[in-house]
Amino acid sequence: MLQINKKKLKLCDVDVYCEYVLNNKPPIILIHGFVSSIYTFNRLIPLLANHFSVIALDLPGFGKSEKSKSFIYSFRNYANVITACIEHFQLKNVIICGHSMGGQVALYTAQLIPKKVSKLILLCSSGYLKRAKKTLIYCSYLPFFKYYVKRYIDSKDVKKSLENVFYNRDLITDELMQEYVTPLREKNFPISLLRLLRYREGDLTTDQLKQIQIPTLLIWGEEDRVVPVTIGKRLVEDLPQARLITYHETGHLVTEERPEDVYNEILTYTQGCR
Repeated sequence: MLQINKKKLKLCDVDVYCEYVLNNKPPIILIHGFVSSIYTFNRLIPLLANHFSVIALDLPGFGKSEKSKSFIYSFRNYANVITACIEHFQLKNVIICGHSMGGQVALYTAQLIPKKVSKLILLCSSGYLKRAKKTLIYCSYLPFFKYYVKRYIDSKDVKKSLENVFYNRDLITDELMQEYVTPLREKNFPISLLRLLRYREGDLTTDQLKQIQIPTLLIWGEEDRVVPVTIGKRLVEDLPQARLITYHETGHLVTEERPEDVYNEILTYTQGCR
């Protein structure tokens, strides 16, 4: 039976929840997306652990990590957290795999420490999003605005939100819904979300993407309603060493709908690392 280590690490002055399997095999770091957690990779981690040292973490503000009231929730700072994680585990030639917003964090990390990253795996990565409008950023400083954010979160129907990220809705279980709803109900989560709205930069531009020389595999669901496959097609044109794979009848959460396929694609793509 696979033994997964679970602990909180102090990274960039924030308590970051981490799950990892270290086995002297090539390291792969897993980064979840917006309003998500390590659970995104629950079906993928046991497969990857056969051939990789696997490190997955909840980004600050999400999952079981600290909902800090002082952390600057920006992509650049998230990249600093990933860098600190790499340094903590003393990793080299790291493969970074990011889902959705985690894909942008992966790209920012590759931009920050290119010599430490051997390959990128982008799963339905966000792309080309601009920063929030100035009016929303200004509103985030208003004392009452956090209550508006909390009300917005409380009003969201988790099942409907999950239906939007799945093509095969039969895969939506009670356990899955519980895993996604629990972090949303934490007291300080609205503050984290508000601060992410305030500080999040836009996604990397075309010019910035063209400077990333790291081999990159993009994997997409053709029925992705959150980040459409057209974004993947743009990214594969802008990233100098990129390849795009798409799956029929698959939505945004490819790690749940196609874990074995994603695993096999990663295994094939990273053969030179093992």
